[in-house]
Amino acid sequence: CDVYGAGYFYIPGTQTCLRVGGYVRYDIGVGDREGTQNVSDHLDGGSNDTYRKQARFTLKTWTGQETELGTLKTYTETRFNFGNSSGDFTGGGSGWQAGNKSVSLNFAWIQLGGLRVGKDESAFNTFIGYAGNVIDDTIVAYGSYDTNVVQYYFDAGNGFSAVVSLEEGAGADTIDSYIPHVVGGVKYTQGWGAVTGVVAYDSNYEEWAGKVRLDVNATNELSLFVIGGYGSDSNADNNFYKLWDGNWALWGGGTYKLNEKTSFNVQVSYDEGKTIGLAANIAYAIVPGLTVTAEVDYFNKADTVYHASSDGVGGRLRFQRSF
Repeated sequence: CDVYGAGYFYIPGTQTCLRVGGYVRYDIGVGDREGTQNVSDHLDGGSNDTYRKQARFTLKTWTGQETELGTLKTYTETRFNFGNSSGDFTGGGSGWQAGNKSVSLNFAWIQLGGLRVGKDESAFNTFIGYAGNVIDDTIVAYGSYDTNVVQYYFDAGNGFSAVVSLEEGAGADTIDSYIPHVVGGVKYTQGWGAVTGVVAYDSNYEEWAGKVRLDVNATNELSLFVIGGYGSDSNADNNFYKLWDGNWALWGGGTYKLNEKTSFNVQVSYDEGKTIGLAANIAYAIVPGLTVTAEVDYFNKADTVYHASSDGVGGRLRFQRSF
């Protein structure tokens, strides 16, 4: 059953094609942002800095079936994690202790033709794309993820596509009435790259946010991007979509393929609240399906919401076996 790509097979006795995949990942983080600071010393009651480590198993499934109303598809992704947490643990706290974490359902949606319903990530991120191929791409955050959705995708077949997404939000930003959060987006894609725009409405606070993105395939080896974001609310706590500090933010970077196995990835980010982020890594495919990524990150924050230090350097080493 290769009509949907490699790895699909017919479920016996049906016309449904199924693919099962996922990855196993191991992260080792050190330093001010990626490591863990000020954990309690077992012997003398003092404090130490230590690694932030996490092992993850992710299970993914895809299905596809042709119907008279179009292609019927599903996608699921479930993540299982074991590890400790990054951050500052002055004065105690158990977040630095390694252990099993809650299982997370990251995707579970049904799509018929252009209509998608279920658990997804917000179209404010998925339609316009994430901010580069670095591991820590949210030093300046570009939007929330988890939400239930009712979406419609349109593809004209000539490079133009669009989406409208009705979203529930999550956590404290879950909708508080029958009025959903709303995201709309348009995209134009050609061989040279793409131009994409999304706009989002937070129905809880009646606030707006938007992002515009330009992707350029400069050469066969070099791809570049830049994203500009603007939100009507300057308070980062009061908008499901605008999580950056201040009204505006910028992200830019790219990927350079050094050879068939190795790529260099970089991202620079900055917002009106004077948060600065820089992340760069080398990703090396040891063998097909197994990639090792070494990354260095720098941040400088105008506040201390997440870290005791307003600036610092960290690093992460990632091993990932995808299948």
